[in-house]
Amino acid sequence: MDWGGPAFIIAIIVTCTAGWLINNWIRARHGYALEDEWGGKTERADVAATAELRRESDLLKQRLAALESRAATLEAIITDRGFDVAHQIEALREPRNEVIRQ
Repeated sequence: MDWGGPAFIIAIIVTCTAGWLINNWIRARHGYALEDEWGGKTERADVAATAELRRESDLLKQRLAALESRAATLEAIITDRGFDVAHQIEALREPRNEVIRQ
């Protein structure tokens, strides 16, 4: 093989380019910043969107927890025997009110 010929230079260029492509493919697959042609880093475009979605998800989880707590409180009130007795008393008052009005 001629070490000074154009085939050797082309082989070096192809090897370097293939290595760069494989490196970027591995980095992209695992979520790391990609390298540009001059060795600088390029962040993924969806990083900011992902952070915003995580903040929104955390907020929604907090709101859901608060609503679940409120629903549990209301459920405890409704299933409480005192509420049932009060409801029965109110049910007994209604027919008497109708009789008095007639």
